[in-house]
Amino acid sequence: MTALAQQPTTAPKRARRGRSDDRAPHGETLTRAAAWLRRAPMLPALIFMIIVTQLPFVATIVISFIHWNALYPNDVGFAGFSNYVGVFTDPAMRASVITTIELTVIVVLVSLVIGLGVALLLDRAFWGRKFVRTIMIAPFLIVPVASALVWKHAIFNPSYGLLNGILTWFWNLFGLHNPPQVDWISAHPLGAVNTALIWQWTPFMMLILLAGLQSRPLDVIEAARIDGAGNWQIFRYMTLPHLRSYLELAALLGCIYIVQNFDAVYTITSGGLGTANLPYTIYQKFFEAHDYGGASAAGVIVVIGSLIVATVALRTVSTLLREEKR
Repeated sequence: MTALAQQPTTAPKRARRGRSDDRAPHGETLTRAAAWLRRAPMLPALIFMIIVTQLPFVATIVISFIHWNALYPNDVGFAGFSNYVGVFTDPAMRASVITTIELTVIVVLVSLVIGLGVALLLDRAFWGRKFVRTIMIAPFLIVPVASALVWKHAIFNPSYGLLNGILTWFWNLFGLHNPPQVDWISAHPLGAVNTALIWQWTPFMMLILLAGLQSRPLDVIEAARIDGAGNWQIFRYMTLPHLRSYLELAALLGCIYIVQNFDAVYTITSGGLGTANLPYTIYQKFFEAHDYGGASAAGVIVVIGSLIVATVALRTVSTLLREEKR
């Protein structure tokens, strides 16, 4: 009797389970439709980005495998990897690679050191600190071409530049009249470009490092001071280890952007006197030599190198975020 009594109750349960299983695909369809509705407003922006960024890059890759010089319009054909071989065997390209590495290393290291010093000063409490922070950020907000023009004409000019004016005033204090006027760009071309870029990128480094300084655990620092630790010991054993991830992030992001710098080289020296970096050399090959295939191959190589550095930077950022969550 009990078995017969239980049969009517189990049968409807199985029927209900079957109906719920039949409804599952319909529910998944509704969920997917809702997800696509949420993504629909972003599709125009995504399509625009693909058209603006990815399609030109694909076209550049295709052109990099074509022998194409605008001066010889009838001599166009498939070149294979000869354009890439030409990039690596071109003496001007190899020199520009060395210049790019030297420029990037000097600018990143010096701006990091100066940015760290400024960040340590701005981390202290003093009157007008917010105003000083705003003034320190200003060089990074100036248009790069305008910044390079200011350094070229207002500071480095041998006739009316600020730098020679300061030196003339200094030498006049010691009785030396009519001192020689130094042409800084001709005498130190790479140093002139480095100085302009360091002035521009030091605020960027300072912002990142200042954010790292303000995230320090102040209770631990106070405990170290109570235990007798000095300023140098706190900086060496507590502040620097805490800033390690921020220093790596600032250095990697700085490398990504400075490798691609074109404005300062073109404006200050026009790529002369051994200051031509990779972006300027690619510009010369494309707009002056009209070698579209070689310029495209060089551009692809620069993009691949930048992507490698960007990948390392993104991993550093993710590591930094994971540490912050802990």
